[in-house]
Amino acid sequence: LRFTGMESALDWHQAKALLEWYVELGVTDAVAEAPIDRYELKPEPPKTPVAPAPAPEGPTPLREVPRTDWVAVAKEHAAGAGSLAALAEAMQAYDGSPLKKGARSFVFSDGNPDARVMIVGEGPGAEEDREGKPFVGPAGRLLDQMFAAIGLNRATPDAQNALYITNVVPYRPPGNRNPTPEEIAMFTPFLLRHIELADPDIIIPMGNIALTALLDRQGITKLRGTWTEVLGKPALPMFHPSYLLRNPISKREAWADLLDIQAKLRAKT
Repeated sequence: LRFTGMESALDWHQAKALLEWYVELGVTDAVAEAPIDRYELKPEPPKTPVAPAPAPEGPTPLREVPRTDWVAVAKEHAAGAGSLAALAEAMQAYDGSPLKKGARSFVFSDGNPDARVMIVGEGPGAEEDREGKPFVGPAGRLLDQMFAAIGLNRATPDAQNALYITNVVPYRPPGNRNPTPEEIAMFTPFLLRHIELADPDIIIPMGNIALTALLDRQGITKLRGTWTEVLGKPALPMFHPSYLLRNPISKREAWADLLDIQAKLRAKT
């Protein structure tokens, strides 16, 4: 059976009905309008198989975004500071640490920059953050009493009997927590430049955070009272005053350290 010319005029339903009628009549093969001599057909060229791309092992790696080396930036900014005022400006302009965003004040230093003794603490607490000065509140009052016992005072203009005080980090960590190793590393280049510019005779690292920054060591209970060097200058680690407030029995070790500092200053006069 052959029907020509009518299929193109059929809609979908009519075409379906016609197909079903073909099946009922026993149609099994479809033929074209003209016969095809398949012996004359040229065989199609074989298709070249394409090897599939190897599947990546594991999850597709994310493209790495370049990260700023904030320690290198800190070193560059610190090296460019030619004075204490310039160093303070460089530290305030430094955006490497998020501590800056959460603190109320930038705490740089207190006392006489020409002092023979430079004290390095850990970081501002709540009261230091409010006042913008290091070592205020109970710990600061104890520090003043300790050094007054050997004739040193942060408020005196006399460099021979003065103190100069700073911290490892200039911003208060949230909740008065300790600075993290990353935060210490970011601010250590500024601290080292601070010491170079102030040029004291003696450096007093107070507490483990100062030990980490200046000596890359921990263990204030073992290292306190033992003279060492920071940037070629004599340094004597001491207990932090806040530790002494919690552990008054350790004040006798602190008193021994103070007498040692007094003797060192007299020997260098």
